[in-house]
Amino acid sequence: MSFTLHARDKKSEARAGILETSHGPIETPVFMPVGTAGTVKAVPQQLLKDIINAPVILGNTYHLYLRPGTEVLRAAGGLHRFINWDRNILTDSGGYQVFSLSDIRHIEEKGVWFHSHIDGSKHFFTPENVVEIQRVIGADIMMALDECTAFPANYSDARISMELTHRWLERGWKKFTETKPEYNHGQLYFPIVQGSVFPELRKNAAEEVKKYDAAGYAIGGLSVGEPEQEMYHMIEVVNAILPDDKPRYLMGVGTPVNILESIARGVDMFDCVMPTRNGRNGMLFTSRGILNIRNRKWHNDFSPIDPEGTSVYSTDYSKAYLRHLFRSKEILGPIVASVHNLSFYLWLMNNAREKIINGDFSDWMKTATQKFGKRL
Repeated sequence: MSFTLHARDKKSEARAGILETSHGPIETPVFMPVGTAGTVKAVPQQLLKDIINAPVILGNTYHLYLRPGTEVLRAAGGLHRFINWDRNILTDSGGYQVFSLSDIRHIEEKGVWFHSHIDGSKHFFTPENVVEIQRVIGADIMMALDECTAFPANYSDARISMELTHRWLERGWKKFTETKPEYNHGQLYFPIVQGSVFPELRKNAAEEVKKYDAAGYAIGGLSVGEPEQEMYHMIEVVNAILPDDKPRYLMGVGTPVNILESIARGVDMFDCVMPTRNGRNGMLFTSRGILNIRNRKWHNDFSPIDPEGTSVYSTDYSKAYLRHLFRSKEILGPIVASVHNLSFYLWLMNNAREKIINGDFSDWMKTATQKFGKRL
């Protein structure tokens, strides 16, 4: 594994680099499509490769552990072979999913008990067995088990949660360094910075995770309801401390504007369900702004979805036709919208990278954020 920075923006903290793993290079900044259960919803792997050109996708430890289960994944030779994906995979540890199951889970020092959302069966995650599960999954990048603090949280609760995450990290790191990959490729392990919206806690967490010579670091516990400006401030606080020569991954963020603002603050990697989830519900991101394709205003609009050509479908289909697909409940509608949105996000990353390399990212971003955040 190696991470090389190729360029920096002169007016911001934005940077362009390349993260090399066993499954190929990842040019940063990068957006990673979310494939929670081994599938990016409504998007076949061939489209992810040939049309969207995603160098890395996400899987989720919680969901994959429950179904299809580690026995199936091990027998298949890991998630890459199971889903026929020869590029990179990052797996979330399941901490956020357990956090979202607040009514059916119990957190203690050793780990977290939870009930399956599928059949109600009881399970136990620890920092150690989450490493073991991710070894079986075979992800190129594995995440440490953390506790995602709810928002709002008071300072005391956020501190207790952060300190538990640090103790879990120590145990998870020990397990990671004492074990080896199950398949013929390397695996990386990213610690996660927590601390809610308290600068002192975020500084403490960043200093703590920096003690581990990890391949990269993640910023978690944001985009959970806090105001955007507080999120941006926490990113600034953390990135001022995290190692400059390692990739920084902001988990679960977000809109195109959120992503550009975060790139400007030194973030390299992103994921979010928004492109596919919103696409399945008829919301499209375009170079001119955000549109709800279900609205009647597009009924007789035969212009392309996005004349800028941000995706292979953006000029192939008209707004009127895509609206017809959604109104008729044709499955092609959500597929086209999901592929378009993911393509737009990757197009956005490529543009940001190009602007950073050319030295005009900040000037471009001012105009881009005004356009991309506008409702059409």
